[in-house]
Amino acid sequence: MDLKQKACDIRKNIITLIHMAGTGHIGGDLSVTDILVMLYYKQMNVSPDLLRDANRDRFVMSKGHSVEALYSILADRGFFPKSDLDTYSTYGSKYIGHPNNKVNGVEMNTGSLGHGLSVAVGMALAGKMDHRPYRVYAVMGDGEMAEGSVWEGIMAGGHYKLDNLTAFVDRNRLQISGKTEEVMSQERQEERWAAFGWNVLSVNGNDMDALDEAVEKAKAVKGQPTVIIANTTKGCGVSFMENQVGWHHRVPTDEEYQKAIEELDFRRAQYE
Repeated sequence: MDLKQKACDIRKNIITLIHMAGTGHIGGDLSVTDILVMLYYKQMNVSPDLLRDANRDRFVMSKGHSVEALYSILADRGFFPKSDLDTYSTYGSKYIGHPNNKVNGVEMNTGSLGHGLSVAVGMALAGKMDHRPYRVYAVMGDGEMAEGSVWEGIMAGGHYKLDNLTAFVDRNRLQISGKTEEVMSQERQEERWAAFGWNVLSVNGNDMDALDEAVEKAKAVKGQPTVIIANTTKGCGVSFMENQVGWHHRVPTDEEYQKAIEELDFRRAQYE
C-alpha cells in the first residue's frame, strides 16, 4: 500500500463527509491526516479483530474536533461499514462531531481539549503495571497546548518514564481564533517538553517517511516517553485551504468541493 496515495484518498473522504453533513473542522482534519494514516496503516497494532484484545495498541485523538479524519480511517479499515457515515452529525446518530466510544475503534470520548494526554498517560501506566506489550499514541492540537491539564499529563508521563507512550503535537500554528503564537505563544516547545523528561523529536508532519522514521525512533527509546512535534500545514492538500484560519470550521461550497477533489486527484496521480 502506498501511504501517500492513501492519505489523498482519506482527505477526499474527509472533504466529502463534511460537505455532505454540512459541518466539520476541515483545516485540522487535513493537517493531521498524514499522522493518522501512518499510524493506522503501518505502525499501530489495531484492527477490527482486536477490538477487545488486551494487547492492542491504544490511540487517543485528543484534538477531538478533527474527528472526521479519524472516522474516515476507521471506516476504511473496516471497524464499521462505510455507509454508517451517511448518518454523520444527524439526529440520533452515534457518529457525532467528536470521538464517541460507542463507535468501534474509538478508545475514549474527546473534544474537551486538554484531557487526551492525561488519559493516554493512564493507559500507558496501566500497560506497564499489567506487563502488557501495547503502545499508546495520542494526538494533540497546538492550540490545545494552552490547557493546563496538558502539562500535568506531560509532567506525569516524564515522572513515570513511560517509554510505551508517544504523543504528537499537530503543530499547524493556527487555531479557531487566529495564529497560535498570537493567542498563546508556543515557541521553544521542544525545550519545554524536554524539561519534563521527554524524548523530543521535531519533523515535517506532512511527510509520511519522516513521521514513520520518528515513530521507529520513539519505539527504540527506553526510560522516556516521546513527543513528536509534527510541523504541519493546516488544510494540507488543498491549495485554497492551506494556512487559512477561516477553514478551521467551514463547509466547502459545491464549487469549492469539486475543486478540492480535483486537486487531490491530481496530487494522488503524482504518487502512481
